[in-house]
Amino acid sequence: MISIAGIIAQDPVGMKQLHAARALALPDWCIAAGFVRNRVWDHLHGISPPRPPADIDVLYYDAADLSKEREAEYEKQLDALLPDLPWQVRNQARMHIWKGLPQHKDTADSMIYWLETVTAVGVRLETDDSLTVIAPLGTDDLLGLCCRPTAFGRTCRHEYEARIAAKRWHELWPKVRFFD
Repeated sequence: MISIAGIIAQDPVGMKQLHAARALALPDWCIAAGFVRNRVWDHLHGISPPRPPADIDVLYYDAADLSKEREAEYEKQLDALLPDLPWQVRNQARMHIWKGLPQHKDTADSMIYWLETVTAVGVRLETDDSLTVIAPLGTDDLLGLCCRPTAFGRTCRHEYEARIAAKRWHELWPKVRFFD
């Protein structure tokens, strides 16, 4: 049986990135979005090694410090550990602001408000080197090669469709079925 943790665990590049993120000891953290989605879809399409993601989305939740400056500090720390990678560190405790929503409860809760279900999946490297998958909307769509909007994404249909087109997902992963 195919598992997201199994796919990620077999990728030495992804594991190095997870080790670097774990070194920051961020609260309620994971690496999500394209880091997971692209690796899973590449694996399911027989693409090996997986293509590098456009960015490496490190998420965490810290309601006590909502500053963008702290995120930039974490990005610098990651760049010192693994230079020249497209690190993007975002505190999910402040992501509600630009969407006009109440503050999210935690990292998983923030992912519910992303545009597509297949992107709302993250992984965390635990202290015992096991991988925890964070998937508040489940993993069936990702593993089943189905892309559909979240409930929030349905309220932003134009953004959902524009994002899929801009990222060329139809071309990169032709087996994926897209729903609206």
